[in-house]
Amino acid sequence: MKSHKTAQKRIGVTGSGKVIRVNAWRGHHLEIKSSRRTRRYAGKSIMNSTHAKQVKRLLPYL
Repeated sequence: MKSHKTAQKRIGVTGSGKVIRVNAWRGHHLEIKSSRRTRRYAGKSIMNSTHAKQVKRLLPYL
């Protein structure tokens, strides 16, 4: 069974088993976005249980 490679690059798991993801809108054109806006995109977010189930299907070995 293969892992979904694009999901594997973007999604991870915390030590307690919660699924985390990288925030969107942080890729490029950062100089035209305000500092306040770019700070909001920094870091990672925890996914809710509905999306976590979908992730388990994409990444069976998490």
